[in-house]
Amino acid sequence: MRKIVSTGVGRLEFIPPMEPKLVAKPPEGEHWIHEIKLDGYRVQIVINSLEDISVFTKTGADWTSKFTGLVEAARELEVENAIIDGEAVVPNEAGLPDFAALQKAVHNDPYAMIMGAFDILHLDGHDLRDIGCKGRRELLYGKIKPNSRIQFSEAIPGDPKAIFYLADQAGIEGIVSKRADSKYRSGPTSNWLKTKSFTVDEFELIGVEREPGKAAFALLAEPGTRKYVGSAFITLGRDMKERLWKRVQEHAGPPPEAMKKRPATQWVAPGVKLRIKHLRGDHAKIRHASLLGFSDEK
Repeated sequence: MRKIVSTGVGRLEFIPPMEPKLVAKPPEGEHWIHEIKLDGYRVQIVINSLEDISVFTKTGADWTSKFTGLVEAARELEVENAIIDGEAVVPNEAGLPDFAALQKAVHNDPYAMIMGAFDILHLDGHDLRDIGCKGRRELLYGKIKPNSRIQFSEAIPGDPKAIFYLADQAGIEGIVSKRADSKYRSGPTSNWLKTKSFTVDEFELIGVEREPGKAAFALLAEPGTRKYVGSAFITLGRDMKERLWKRVQEHAGPPPEAMKKRPATQWVAPGVKLRIKHLRGDHAKIRHASLLGFSDEK
């Protein structure tokens, strides 16, 4: 029988989440639990009663009004009080998380989101954080209702390399690996690891943002359209940075018409194309991007 520590009487509040460390490949061994990494917003549902339910972002912002559907789903759980950790997503027609759709839904449709619940921190007056991850997930699984907007994030059995390969091929963001015996501790941890799926694509450079004392960013657009899609860290070596800046100066030009003014930005005329490594997903908005080099120097 697992020991469960009572929290005593008191109102449950937001707890800063446990944050997985980014790694290049998933860990091996039988002591790890592997889950699909859902491409959405990390959320925490805090239930104090049927009429006192809040939804928080990973930074502790109260977004209860933006997640009405999840609040109603939480009322259907047979709990007196609880704190549930998970990821809010909006699925596309193929059933895969659509991050762009989620961003729109947060402002327009509080019933569009579902939650992939993967952990439970408190339950019915008991603090579960000193129980191992596998044990907490068993308790959570027992509380999830079928056909609910709150769904259990299933563990995927098998070889971790094969799991990650299949996730990558399916266009999924990656996987999260958790030590089965890990206690829940807020903040960054190596007991939870995330392996992300990245891809390399070509984008057009429309400007470089350089502020003193800050990292430089390449402002990027869809090739041929000049439509802004995001920025990428410039983490190249000194020689490559010098050649990049030379091209920027040689192709200096006005900003795209749709772009707002940005401080410390050198705008670039059409003609400079770059290879960019970024998180797999919709090209309408690239994320976690870094510059690899020029497209004509592959």
